[in-house]
Amino acid sequence: MQFVRTAVALLLAACASMALAQGRELPDFTRLVEEQGAAVVNISTTQAARKASVPQIPNIEDEEVLEFFRRFIPRQQPGPGARPESRSLGSGFVITADGYILTNAHVIDAADEINVKLTDKREYKAKVIGADKRTDVALIKIEASGLPVVRMGDPARLKVGEWVVAIGAPFGFENTVTAGIVSAKGRSLPQENFVPFIQTDVAINPGNSGGPLFNMKGEVVGVNSQIYSRTGGFMGLSFAIPIDVALDIQKQLREKGRVSRGRIGVVIQEVTKDLAVSFGLDRPRGALVNSVEKSSPADRAGIEATDIITRFDGKTVESSSDLPRIVGATRPGAAAQVEVWRKGATRNLSVTVGELQEERVAAREVPRERKPAEQAANRLGLVVSELNAEQKKDMRLTHGLLVTDVRADARADVRRGDVILKVVHNGQQTDLKTTEQFTKLLAGLDKNAVLTLQVRRGENTAFVTVSGLADKG
Repeated sequence: MQFVRTAVALLLAACASMALAQGRELPDFTRLVEEQGAAVVNISTTQAARKASVPQIPNIEDEEVLEFFRRFIPRQQPGPGARPESRSLGSGFVITADGYILTNAHVIDAADEINVKLTDKREYKAKVIGADKRTDVALIKIEASGLPVVRMGDPARLKVGEWVVAIGAPFGFENTVTAGIVSAKGRSLPQENFVPFIQTDVAINPGNSGGPLFNMKGEVVGVNSQIYSRTGGFMGLSFAIPIDVALDIQKQLREKGRVSRGRIGVVIQEVTKDLAVSFGLDRPRGALVNSVEKSSPADRAGIEATDIITRFDGKTVESSSDLPRIVGATRPGAAAQVEVWRKGATRNLSVTVGELQEERVAAREVPRERKPAEQAANRLGLVVSELNAEQKKDMRLTHGLLVTDVRADARADVRRGDVILKVVHNGQQTDLKTTEQFTKLLAGLDKNAVLTLQVRRGENTAFVTVSGLADKG
């Protein structure tokens, strides 16, 4: 028995030794920091105090969403007797020995003076080569030579659960090292259509912004850009721009001073499970086209509202957030093949990609009609009326039914003043032209039917799914 116990103890010891030999102990970041830390810089900016330096995000009232977009640069307001300047802190990293540095666009936004400090205490004034607010990437330059530079990695090879390291200047504490793991890849964030963010649980705080995210090989795989926080401090949700995206942006900034992006002129939405059922799609995937801008590349290519784009330029569109990134990364003027799901079948189209210009401003809402005194609601709990000639002309529509009242038992997420253009059920699409047609169509459906309405609200359209109808009267 003693022999067996000894044998078991020796076996356990051998297993533990093997585990250590195979590198299963906690990772050691010392070599990484020694080799790469010198290429990370501290960036401080000075701005004349023209107004309060508080990020303003229009048309967003939800405090948690606002907090999501608060970048991590502490901005100070001048007090009595202070100089009329505001200072901010951020991070960056050297990508060429002659002084090109990557950072975030919001770090240097509106700065009158940019100062770069190296780990050996040398300080330089920097000039802005270019900045792209859509991806939050900026390229700056200092007049120096022989600088230490970072090595670049491949974010596509990153795996969820892999160790990563951030180096930056949180709260001004220079060359602070924090570590964690990759929590997710390809994250889409509100208002951020062109970046498939890397999510990590690395401790990121104000001042880390613009600093590098390293893999365990000491290669930069991302640029730390955003945090989700209710307090402004670290809460385990940090987001980095993949380095391949940042390098593509900096290349364009160096060559042209600006970034050009592709566009095709469509408004899209996510395909939910119910929408997939309504359109006869095998599963929720792709980007559902709500509307197509007249004379746009998509319009000329024959893309139609209610098409579901499943592939673009050879790349799979798994969710609607994939399409803006894929199209945006396509060079204007390039010809791209588009695969769409239309009326129960796959079609292939060719589109010549245009160039994305300034963002469009939301237009006015459709004027509302008075509530009818005595009018019965249909099986969706909606009261609708046909568009007159003047309304069609004003809204540039050929058909549709105006929602004049929404009853308390309404089944659809539709508002008074919306225009219902189309009904989709079991892959079949019906343009709505008369109230009688709509009532008859609803009357023929089972009470558990799943259908989708194409709804026009102001100048925008969206698809609204309805699960279940009122019993027939």
